Amino acid sequence: MCIYKCKWFPQISKQPSNKYSQRFFDFIRTMGAGGRMNESETKRDVFKHVPVEKPPFGIADVKKAIPPHCFNRSLSTSFYYLIRDLCFVFSLYYIANNYITLLSPPFSYIAWPIYWFSQGSVMVGLWNIVHDCGHHSFSEYPLIDNTIGLIFHSLVLTPYFSFKYSHRTHHANTSSLEKDENWVPKLKNDTWFVELIANPIVNVFLVLFRLVFGYFGYFLFNLHGRIYKGFPSHFNPLGPIFNDSERAQVFLSDIGVGVVAYGLYRIGTKTGFQWLLYMYGYPLLVMCALFILFTYLNHNHPSVAHYDAREWDWLRGALATVDRDYGILNTVFHDEPNAHVVHHLFSSIPHYHIVEATRAVKPVLGEYYNFDDTPIVKAVFRETYNCLFIKEDPEKEGVYWFSK
Repeated sequence: MCIYKCKWFPQISKQPSNKYSQRFFDFIRTMGAGGRMNESETKRDVFKHVPVEKPPFGIADVKKAIPPHCFNRSLSTSFYYLIRDLCFVFSLYYIANNYITLLSPPFSYIAWPIYWFSQGSVMVGLWNIVHDCGHHSFSEYPLIDNTIGLIFHSLVLTPYFSFKYSHRTHHANTSSLEKDENWVPKLKNDTWFVELIANPIVNVFLVLFRLVFGYFGYFLFNLHGRIYKGFPSHFNPLGPIFNDSERAQVFLSDIGVGVVAYGLYRIGTKTGFQWLLYMYGYPLLVMCALFILFTYLNHNHPSVAHYDAREWDWLRGALATVDRDYGILNTVFHDEPNAHVVHHLFSSIPHYHIVEATRAVKPVLGEYYNFDDTPIVKAVFRETYNCLFIKEDPEKEGVYWFSK
């Protein structure tokens, strides 16, 4: 089927209700560079450094503030969200395959990007449900969690066990310069190309490069990850990221991704690779870009610190994360990016309880809780410009702040 000669565009039969219209405009305000979801939050100085002293509370104090039911992992509830998202995925596919393919330009030029973004966003939500499997917050049954995780992460070309193990290391060492696995910043005095990349034009390139190549660059080559000797790929069972007890399951993840990749190849040869790209490929790229976007913004902010071995401890490292507001996409993403602080404190809390848990811990965390409702488009360029490198605090050894 030749895409450029087809007649495409979905027909809209009715106007959305006021409630959903308001949610849509809230989303636009949040994602745009000039809007505000909460004016009182954004008036504060977002560049003001958060406290780095040992907090006056412990993790047990934080846990006491959370209602006990938030730690309950319901298999039926988790399956409900999984099946619901799968229904959304297949519904969007049905619309695209049966209606958008009938549209002609210029309508098709509008309809296809809407489908790609919508499908990619739902795939992010599905990805986050499966991410719960890796934390065993999907259910109380590890076998079920790992089976669901392996199947559905493989379907989006993500090595499940490989990510599960490296992600576990990330949670155990968040904001540690020596041991963290993700978004490890570089020291400014160790980087010879500081002046080269510290300008707005290069910043735009960095944002685009990160969004397009960051996801698979990380899994293939450990891009923006921890420095290792050897070949630190998530597809390399013998690589330095994993220990001996993990290598067999990493190999199993490779098989899962390989089977799906071969299946996609067979589908492409039968239906056409252009069809496959439009139905699956572009939504997958949107999913990857959104994943990189929100993980980057959760772990990069001018106000949060990183620590070396002299000063790092688990609690302060976990607190050096930032909740963001994505408007209506918070719900689509199952609240992973807007309740990320609590996720780092208690990764066993399932996604459907994480907002309630976040509200409960805010009074305990006080000024140690980090939230920034700066519109996302504005935030990603601001952080790319202001969070290029880190420099040690001249008054406190072992503490490092972002610098440009």
